[in-house]
Amino acid sequence: MSAAPAAPTLAVGDPAADAVRRAALRRMRTVAVSLLLFAAAVYVLTLDEDGVLGFVNAGAEASMVGAIADWFAVTALFKHPLGLPIPHTALIPKRKDDLGRGLEEFVGENFLQEDIIRERIASARVAERVGGWLSVPANAQRVVDEVAELARIALSKVRDEHIESLIHDALVPRFREEPISPLLGGLLTEALNDDLHHGLVDLALEELHHWLRDNPGTVQDVLLERAPWWAPERLNERVSERIHVEMVKWVGDIRDDPHHRARVALDSMLRSLAVDLLEDPDTRARTERLKERILDHPSVLASSISLWDALRRALTGSLDDPDGAVRRRLLQEVSALAARLSGDADLRARIDARASDVAVFAVSRYGEEVTAVITHTIERWDGKEAARRIELHVGRDLQFIRINGTIVGGLVGVLIHTVSVLVH
Repeated sequence: MSAAPAAPTLAVGDPAADAVRRAALRRMRTVAVSLLLFAAAVYVLTLDEDGVLGFVNAGAEASMVGAIADWFAVTALFKHPLGLPIPHTALIPKRKDDLGRGLEEFVGENFLQEDIIRERIASARVAERVGGWLSVPANAQRVVDEVAELARIALSKVRDEHIESLIHDALVPRFREEPISPLLGGLLTEALNDDLHHGLVDLALEELHHWLRDNPGTVQDVLLERAPWWAPERLNERVSERIHVEMVKWVGDIRDDPHHRARVALDSMLRSLAVDLLEDPDTRARTERLKERILDHPSVLASSISLWDALRRALTGSLDDPDGAVRRRLLQEVSALAARLSGDADLRARIDARASDVAVFAVSRYGEEVTAVITHTIERWDGKEAARRIELHVGRDLQFIRINGTIVGGLVGVLIHTVSVLVH
């Protein structure tokens, strides 16, 4: 049977910083031990002395007691003093799990409270600081550069198979379920109400007029294919030429006259189609069948991928260009945001309030999971290694307890000896 995995140890910190901490801890231990030895030497030299030396002896004795008591207290936090299994010693190795739970409760009760979070965010003036930072042109440019780089990386990670899967597994089934006739009817109705189609009609007529004018041979060839076989060839050519001239003139008239009968007829036809798409069952059924045929056509997927590739290349090229349209637009928006944040107090207040709401929501939703990380992490530590690491970080300051115990103990000893002398 395989052995259970060993408890993970703490991550090793910066070796150079640990070396500095270890040297400082060693120096403070040396100072504390030296004071204890000094008190012991004074105590031995003034033993059984009276008068002033009696006060010195009492102070030295109390200094030793205080130093040894505080050494025991400090040592008992991390290990058994002198290696003896004295009860309630080596507290950190033995009770690290309890300490972790206590630290978790302390953080949750004193830091992750709604009032505290809102107060800290309000005092931080997040929106004001962001606006001031973004108002520096170099900082705004840095934000644009970082956003552009992240967007470029994100675009490069999207492969054709991802788009194919998105279209095949997500979009196409959704399009099949969603009736398209009401959507097309509503869009066409709105476009007709706002005369949005006139621009498209003008463009189509302009292009058709240019094509008819510049390609008379093609038009005449098409007409000659439909000419009666029994008519003389010369007559057919004259008729096709005349029809071409009239077609160019007729399309030109429609293009130049906004109220031409053909335009009016087209508007009437489009309005009738919009109504039928919304209300006529036969039209709606034919539209849905057309939608199904389009979705089933193999070129839909290939065209969608080609469209995505073209869009990705265009975006990537613009993002890579420091003077590209996308970067310029981003810089304009960032600069405009900085100006608004600097000059609009109401906007800053709304952003700070929203930031507070987001922080409070995150803490209320995930605060317990965050603080639980403390307990779970400490529970996985090796007790002795944790004690060594903690002592390395705080042991130097704890040595002042020993030093203060030595000094304060000596003063208390002198005071007690003084009271004894006065009483007797």
